Amino acid sequence: MSLKQQSVLHLMIQQKGLQFLKDSIRTELVRRGPFQPGGDFSFPKDKSRRACHPGLFQRRLSNGEIIKRSWLSYSVKNDATFCFCCKLFSKKTNKIIVGGVNDWSNINAVLRQHEGSPEHTKSMIKWKELDLRLSHGKTLDHIQMTALEAERKRWRDVLTRLLSITQSLAERNLAFRGSSDKLYQPDNGNFLREVELLAKYDPVMENHVSRIKDGETHAHYLSKDIQNELIQLVSDQILATIVAEVRHSKYFSLILDCTPDISHQEQMSIILRSVSLKGQPEIKEHFLGFVNVEATTGLNLTTVILDKLADLKIPFDNCRGQAYDNGANMKGKHQGVQARLLRMNPRAVFVPCGAHTLNLIIADAAKSSKDAVGFFGYVQKLFTFFSAGTQRWSILKKHVNITVKSWSDTRWESRLQSVHAVRHQASKIREALLEARQTVNDPVAKVEAQSLAEEVGSYRFLICCVVWCEILSRTNTVNKLLQSASMQLDIAVQLISTAKASLTLYRDTGFSDAQTTAQSICEEMNVEPVLKEKRLRTTKKHFS
Repeated sequence: MSLKQQSVLHLMIQQKGLQFLKDSIRTELVRRGPFQPGGDFSFPKDKSRRACHPGLFQRRLSNGEIIKRSWLSYSVKNDATFCFCCKLFSKKTNKIIVGGVNDWSNINAVLRQHEGSPEHTKSMIKWKELDLRLSHGKTLDHIQMTALEAERKRWRDVLTRLLSITQSLAERNLAFRGSSDKLYQPDNGNFLREVELLAKYDPVMENHVSRIKDGETHAHYLSKDIQNELIQLVSDQILATIVAEVRHSKYFSLILDCTPDISHQEQMSIILRSVSLKGQPEIKEHFLGFVNVEATTGLNLTTVILDKLADLKIPFDNCRGQAYDNGANMKGKHQGVQARLLRMNPRAVFVPCGAHTLNLIIADAAKSSKDAVGFFGYVQKLFTFFSAGTQRWSILKKHVNITVKSWSDTRWESRLQSVHAVRHQASKIREALLEARQTVNDPVAKVEAQSLAEEVGSYRFLICCVVWCEILSRTNTVNKLLQSASMQLDIAVQLISTAKASLTLYRDTGFSDAQTTAQSICEEMNVEPVLKEKRLRTTKKHFS
């Protein structure tokens, strides 16, 4: 049973009080037993720096024998100890029964005094008798207990199936809810639709759905709130498994990146890279989730990541590497995240993201060239023109095998896909533009089609097509390899060096080869391969 569930149970008893405790709840608590944390649990400290410790759950007798205090229970929610048997069976209102004891400086005396009291002895006898009867199935109300056990098993089976549906939808990134929250409605969403499908073939879900339809039960566990709780429970369990594996590996590297979501909220993704020691050693990257950040300064991002690691109880002292992009707030020498974390842990070596570095080199080259800016602008205009109407798109599909693609500012692979579609189908795209000019009725679209057709058929545009397709093809292969989870540092350095040498060689010989290729494409289009010089506009200047 998880810490959260145990805490909720003890808190439920504390809030409702003994007089409101039902026999079914008391029986279930006796069946599960008191909660005592394991040896690896970290107890929180109070203001005086004192805390509960595992030694309290044992008692040393006068003859030196050590016995376990099985009756002592710990509440994570309240950070206090309770007497489990007196909580269930005693009618007194001592602090160890009602509110719990967290006076850690005097806790030993309180426990010794309580376990020697007659009331505690009576409660222990009642607890052990009921526990023994439950284990042998010989309770006084055996028929009622049998029905209770059957009902308990039925709900466990129902919740198991609901959790399986939750996992199935979450793995495929499918939406859970629709416009309606009722069964057998056409717009009730994927979750309820899966319940309906499972009820056709599974007896447990068929019985559960029939009870809901007949009005026999109002607790159906199919509402949107329960769906959110199931998602959160699965998420918490996955996160706990990841954290346990990272702790077992001990040493890890940190990877961060920030990006705004659709609601314009800045989110920071956190990834831990470690070596799994279970069986064959394996390098793994674990995504811990998104964290909302108010400011992207180096100080704020450092505080956020340290707080997140502290919440997960992952010591930052075990960090052995950092990997970020080349933003000033991340890689800054004095005030960046890597510099601040490096001052706290000198062994957390900063390694800039090689894929980002390679992309930035290309981005800087593209931004510094006016031809490159204009070229990518025309590539985007081609996609915008044909995707603006179904008629234009059908004309394009009639002429080409690969449709034109849009590109993203942050995903350089998308630029390769957009350039690749134009590079190998330039003549076909030009024919589609000429046909669209004759077919569409919008005069503005006719002028735009004519302008794009002239640009696609120009010698300058075709040279840019060949050059950028070659450059992006070479860098994209290295970019993908650098993002591999099993990539080693020496191989990454070799790949970057090879890519740099290849680009340097292409700078010397690539342009002449690109001209030759562009000339052959011009011949296919029946266009003259001439670089036309643009007339420079001059502005008349007046004195003063």
